Parts: sequence; C-alpha cells; structure tokens
Amino acid sequence: MKQGYPKEEKLKSKIHIGQLFEEGRSVKSFPLKLMYHPIRGEEHHHKVGVSVPKRNFKLAVTRNRIKRLLRENYRKQKNTFPAHTKKYSMMFIYTGRKELDYTEIEVAMKKLIHKFIETELKADAL
Repeated sequence: MKQGYPKEEKLKSKIHIGQLFEEGRSVKSFPLKLMYHPIRGEEHHHKVGVSVPKRNFKLAVTRNRIKRLLRENYRKQKNTFPAHTKKYSMMFIYTGRKELDYTEIEVAMKKLIHKFIETELKADAL
C-alpha cells in the first residue's frame, strides 16, 4: 500500500462530517481524540480529517503546524488499519493545550489507532 495522502482519502463532504459528529463514536488517547463513523456505500478508502481547536491555540501558525504533524503521522501509520474491514470517515482532533513534537504525537497516534482497531474488532464480533 502506498503511503500517500491523496484527495480521495480526505474528509471534505459536509454530509459525512455531519454524520460523523451526530452519529459517530469516539476513542481517546491523550492528546488525541478519534471520532469515527462507518461510511455507507462502496468506498475504497477511509475518509480522514484533522482538527485543532482555535480555543486552545490562538495562532493559526501553531494550529496549522499541529495539523500538518497529525496528517503526516496518519499517512505513515495508515497501513496499520486492517485492509479487509469496512471503511470509515474519521476525524483526528487534537485536545491538548500544549504543542507537542513529532515523536510524542506519533506515540499518541499509535495508541489511538490500536484502541480504534480493538474496539472495532470487538464491535464486529458482536
């Protein structure tokens, strides 16, 4: 699997984003929160977005840097998602109040993806 982050994988649809926040479930691993909701229909990719609240980081430069780090970490770790599972729309939300560096975000992202996979495997088993 390629490690890119193409346009097809970006969460842009207002319909998917609305469903995600209305009906979606979440998993937390400080300082990240993952909101997810299964995509109905024939999708070939997960749809992923990132968010950093303006309330916690007033400067756009800081918010954009954190979003760039989140996207890069997702891009590097997206191969850890099982390929045979259903596809999800997902939003990674940075909930911390302090700016972390790449390695700290990487560790949190790995924990978060692992928790997501565990919860969804349990849900699919039921």
